[in-house]
Amino acid sequence: MIRRTAALIALLWAGQAGAVTCERVAHEDRRYTVCEVDATTEDLRLFLYDDAGQVLGHFSSVNEELADAGQRLSFAMNAGMYHEDRSPVGHYVEDGQELMRVIPNPGPGNFGLLPNGVFCIREGRADVFETLDYLERKPECRFATQSGPMLVIDGELHPRFLEDSTSRYVRNGVGTSADGSRAVFVISEDYVTFHEFGRLFRDVLNTPNALFFDGNISRMYDRAANRSDVGFSLGPIVGVVEDIPAN
Repeated sequence: MIRRTAALIALLWAGQAGAVTCERVAHEDRRYTVCEVDATTEDLRLFLYDDAGQVLGHFSSVNEELADAGQRLSFAMNAGMYHEDRSPVGHYVEDGQELMRVIPNPGPGNFGLLPNGVFCIREGRADVFETLDYLERKPECRFATQSGPMLVIDGELHPRFLEDSTSRYVRNGVGTSADGSRAVFVISEDYVTFHEFGRLFRDVLNTPNALFFDGNISRMYDRAANRSDVGFSLGPIVGVVEDIPAN
Protein backbone atom coordinates (compact mmCIF):
# COMPACT_ATOMS: atom_id res chain seq x y z
CA MET A 1 0.00 0.00 0.00
CA ILE A 2 2.80 2.41 0.91
CA ARG A 3 4.73 1.71 -2.28
CA ARG A 4 1.65 2.11 -4.51
CA THR A 5 0.68 5.37 -2.79
CA ALA A 6 4.22 6.74 -2.98
CA ALA A 7 4.45 5.84 -6.66
CA LEU A 8 1.14 7.57 -7.40
CA ILE A 9 2.23 10.74 -5.62
CA ALA A 10 5.61 10.70 -7.37
CA LEU A 11 3.92 10.49 -10.77
CA LEU A 12 1.49 13.24 -9.86
CA TRP A 13 4.28 15.59 -8.75
CA ALA A 14 6.44 14.78 -11.77
CA GLY A 15 3.55 15.60 -14.09
CA GLN A 16 2.55 18.87 -12.42
CA ALA A 17 5.79 20.42 -11.21
CA GLY A 18 5.84 24.17 -10.74
CA ALA A 19 2.27 24.46 -9.48
CA VAL A 20 0.21 23.91 -6.35
CA THR A 21 -1.35 20.45 -6.57
CA CYS A 22 -3.83 19.05 -4.06
CA GLU A 23 -4.88 15.41 -4.14
CA ARG A 24 -6.68 12.93 -1.91
CA VAL A 25 -4.36 10.19 -0.63
CA ALA A 26 -5.17 7.04 1.35
CA HIS A 27 -2.51 5.60 3.65
CA GLU A 28 -3.02 2.77 6.13
CA ASP A 29 -6.81 3.12 5.83
CA ARG A 30 -6.72 6.84 6.68
CA ARG A 31 -7.62 9.58 4.21
CA TYR A 32 -5.68 12.79 3.70
CA THR A 33 -5.58 15.78 1.37
CA VAL A 34 -2.00 16.46 0.33
CA CYS A 35 -0.98 19.75 -1.30
CA GLU A 36 2.50 20.23 -2.69
CA VAL A 37 3.93 23.69 -3.26
CA ASP A 38 7.00 24.35 -5.39
CA ALA A 39 8.81 26.70 -3.03
CA THR A 40 11.26 27.72 -5.75
CA THR A 41 8.57 29.36 -7.88
CA GLU A 42 5.36 29.89 -5.88
CA ASP A 43 4.53 33.02 -3.85
CA LEU A 44 4.20 31.39 -0.42
CA ARG A 45 3.33 33.72 2.49
CA LEU A 46 1.99 33.91 6.03
CA PHE A 47 -0.96 36.09 7.01
CA LEU A 48 -2.20 37.25 10.41
CA TYR A 49 -3.17 40.96 10.47
CA ASP A 50 -4.58 43.29 7.83
CA ASP A 51 -3.18 46.75 7.05
CA ALA A 52 -5.20 48.22 9.93
CA GLY A 53 -3.76 45.74 12.43
CA GLN A 54 -6.93 43.66 12.68
CA VAL A 55 -6.79 39.87 12.71
CA LEU A 56 -7.70 38.43 9.32
CA GLY A 57 -8.81 35.11 10.75
CA HIS A 58 -10.51 33.67 7.67
CA PHE A 59 -9.48 32.67 4.16
CA SER A 60 -12.14 35.02 2.77
CA SER A 61 -10.59 37.93 4.67
CA VAL A 62 -7.16 37.17 3.22
CA ASN A 63 -8.67 37.16 -0.26
CA GLU A 64 -10.35 40.52 0.40
CA GLU A 65 -7.01 41.95 1.53
CA LEU A 66 -5.19 40.60 -1.54
CA ALA A 67 -7.84 41.75 -4.00
CA ASP A 68 -6.69 45.37 -3.73
CA ALA A 69 -3.41 44.28 -5.33
CA GLY A 70 -5.15 42.17 -7.99
CA GLN A 71 -4.22 38.93 -6.24
CA ARG A 72 -5.92 35.99 -4.51
CA LEU A 73 -5.19 32.74 -2.72
CA SER A 74 -4.84 29.52 -4.67
CA PHE A 75 -4.19 27.45 -1.53
CA ALA A 76 -4.17 28.15 2.21
CA MET A 77 -4.15 26.44 5.60
CA ASN A 78 -4.08 27.44 9.25
CA ALA A 79 -0.43 27.55 10.29
CA GLY A 80 0.30 27.47 13.98
CA MET A 81 -1.23 27.78 17.42
CA TYR A 82 -2.58 31.00 18.85
CA HIS A 83 -4.01 32.66 21.95
CA GLU A 84 -7.63 33.74 22.39
CA ASP A 85 -6.84 37.09 20.74
CA ARG A 86 -5.41 35.10 17.77
CA SER A 87 -1.84 36.26 18.49
CA PRO A 88 0.72 33.48 17.88
CA VAL A 89 1.82 31.29 20.77
CA GLY A 90 5.35 31.02 19.41
CA HIS A 91 7.76 32.67 17.02
CA TYR A 92 6.14 34.54 14.17
CA VAL A 93 7.65 36.59 11.34
CA GLU A 94 5.59 38.28 8.63
CA ASP A 95 7.19 40.00 5.65
CA GLY A 96 10.50 40.21 7.51
CA GLN A 97 9.06 41.66 10.72
CA GLU A 98 9.26 39.58 13.90
CA LEU A 99 5.98 39.80 15.79
CA MET A 100 6.75 37.10 18.36
CA ARG A 101 10.06 35.75 19.65
CA VAL A 102 11.11 32.10 19.65
CA ILE A 103 9.85 30.01 22.57
CA PRO A 104 12.50 27.28 23.17
CA ASN A 105 11.24 25.94 26.50
CA PRO A 106 8.92 22.99 27.22
CA GLY A 107 5.38 23.83 28.23
CA PRO A 108 1.80 22.62 28.30
CA GLY A 109 -0.11 21.22 25.37
CA ASN A 110 1.11 20.07 21.99
CA PHE A 111 3.15 23.21 21.37
CA GLY A 112 5.31 22.50 24.43
CA LEU A 113 5.86 18.83 23.58
CA LEU A 114 9.52 19.25 22.65
CA PRO A 115 11.07 19.08 20.21
CA ASN A 116 8.86 21.57 18.41
CA GLY A 117 9.81 23.52 15.32
CA VAL A 118 9.66 26.49 12.98
CA PHE A 119 8.39 26.64 9.40
CA CYS A 120 10.58 29.16 7.58
CA ILE A 121 9.95 30.70 4.14
CA ARG A 122 12.94 32.25 2.40
CA GLU A 123 13.65 33.37 -1.14
CA GLY A 124 13.21 30.32 -3.35
CA ARG A 125 12.84 27.76 -0.56
CA ALA A 126 10.91 26.66 2.51
CA ASP A 127 12.19 24.62 5.45
CA VAL A 128 11.02 23.05 8.68
CA PHE A 129 13.62 23.46 11.42
CA GLU A 130 13.65 21.94 14.88
CA THR A 131 13.54 24.98 17.20
CA LEU A 132 17.02 24.67 18.76
CA ASP A 133 18.50 24.07 15.30
CA TYR A 134 16.65 27.16 14.09
CA LEU A 135 18.16 29.24 16.89
CA GLU A 136 21.63 27.95 16.05
CA ARG A 137 21.36 28.45 12.29
CA LYS A 138 19.58 31.83 12.45
CA PRO A 139 18.09 31.63 8.93
CA GLU A 140 16.84 34.90 7.48
CA CYS A 141 13.17 34.03 7.06
CA ARG A 142 10.84 36.39 5.27
CA PHE A 143 8.01 34.49 6.95
CA ALA A 144 8.18 32.09 9.90
CA THR A 145 5.76 30.37 12.26
CA GLN A 146 6.57 28.19 15.26
CA SER A 147 4.40 25.26 16.25
CA GLY A 148 4.68 21.86 17.79
CA PRO A 149 5.35 19.13 18.14
CA MET A 150 7.67 18.19 15.32
CA LEU A 151 6.27 15.22 13.43
CA VAL A 152 9.49 14.09 11.76
CA ILE A 153 13.01 15.13 12.79
CA ASP A 154 15.85 14.26 10.42
CA GLY A 155 13.91 11.26 9.15
CA GLU A 156 12.78 9.99 12.56
CA LEU A 157 9.39 10.26 14.23
CA HIS A 158 9.04 12.43 17.33
CA PRO A 159 10.32 10.28 20.24
CA ARG A 160 7.19 10.87 22.33
CA PHE A 161 4.73 9.51 19.77
CA LEU A 162 3.03 6.25 20.75
CA GLU A 163 2.11 3.73 18.08
CA ASP A 164 -0.85 2.49 20.14
CA SER A 165 -2.14 5.97 21.05
CA THR A 166 -5.91 6.42 21.18
CA SER A 167 -5.78 10.22 20.83
CA ARG A 168 -7.27 10.94 17.41
CA TYR A 169 -8.11 14.27 15.80
CA VAL A 170 -8.31 15.85 12.39
CA ARG A 171 -4.77 17.20 12.09
CA ASN A 172 -2.79 19.38 9.71
CA GLY A 173 0.90 20.10 9.20
CA VAL A 174 3.74 20.69 6.77
CA GLY A 175 6.84 18.83 5.67
CA THR A 176 9.74 20.02 3.55
CA SER A 177 12.31 18.35 1.33
CA ALA A 178 15.98 18.38 2.24
CA ASP A 179 16.77 20.95 -0.46
CA GLY A 180 13.89 23.24 0.52
CA SER A 181 12.26 23.08 -2.90
CA ARG A 182 9.14 21.18 -1.80
CA ALA A 183 6.68 22.24 0.90
CA VAL A 184 4.05 19.55 1.42
CA PHE A 185 0.92 20.56 3.35
CA VAL A 186 -1.43 17.88 4.66
CA ILE A 187 -4.80 17.83 6.37
CA SER A 188 -6.33 14.55 7.50
CA GLU A 189 -9.86 13.79 6.38
CA ASP A 190 -10.17 11.19 9.15
CA TYR A 191 -9.24 11.27 12.82
CA VAL A 192 -5.59 10.24 13.12
CA THR A 193 -2.95 9.83 15.82
CA PHE A 194 0.34 11.71 15.84
CA HIS A 195 2.14 8.46 15.02
CA GLU A 196 -0.06 7.82 11.96
CA PHE A 197 0.28 11.41 10.80
CA GLY A 198 4.06 11.38 11.20
CA ARG A 199 4.38 8.10 9.31
CA LEU A 200 2.65 9.65 6.30
CA PHE A 201 5.24 12.43 6.12
CA ARG A 202 8.16 10.06 6.76
CA ASP A 203 7.21 6.97 4.77
CA VAL A 204 5.14 8.32 1.88
CA LEU A 205 5.81 12.01 1.34
CA ASN A 206 9.58 11.70 1.81
CA THR A 207 9.96 14.82 3.95
CA PRO A 208 12.86 14.45 6.40
CA ASN A 209 11.42 17.21 8.61
CA ALA A 210 7.74 17.85 9.27
CA LEU A 211 5.83 20.04 11.70
CA PHE A 212 2.38 19.75 13.27
CA PHE A 213 0.28 22.89 12.86
CA ASP A 214 -2.90 22.07 14.79
CA GLY A 215 -5.65 19.56 15.43
CA ASN A 216 -9.43 19.54 15.57
CA ILE A 217 -9.71 23.11 14.19
CA SER A 218 -7.60 22.27 11.12
CA ARG A 219 -8.87 23.92 7.94
CA MET A 220 -7.85 24.21 4.29
CA TYR A 221 -8.55 26.40 1.27
CA ASP A 222 -8.13 25.01 -2.26
CA ARG A 223 -9.44 27.26 -5.03
CA ALA A 224 -9.17 24.61 -7.76
CA ALA A 225 -11.35 22.21 -5.75
CA ASN A 226 -13.76 24.95 -4.65
CA ARG A 227 -12.90 24.13 -1.03
CA SER A 228 -12.94 26.77 1.70
CA ASP A 229 -13.36 25.31 5.20
CA VAL A 230 -15.14 27.68 7.57
CA GLY A 231 -15.39 28.04 11.34
CA PHE A 232 -14.12 30.19 14.17
CA SER A 233 -11.51 32.85 13.42
CA LEU A 234 -7.98 31.50 12.93
CA GLY A 235 -4.58 32.82 13.93
CA PRO A 236 -1.68 32.51 11.44
CA ILE A 237 -2.58 31.37 7.93
CA VAL A 238 -0.14 30.12 5.30
CA GLY A 239 -1.09 30.51 1.67
CA VAL A 240 0.05 30.63 -1.94
CA VAL A 241 -0.75 33.87 -3.72
CA GLU A 242 -1.53 34.20 -7.41
CA ASP A 243 -2.52 37.03 -9.71
CA ILE A 244 -6.20 37.31 -10.54
CA PRO A 245 -6.51 36.56 -14.27
CA ALA A 246 -7.54 39.44 -16.48
CA ASN A 247 -11.02 39.16 -17.96
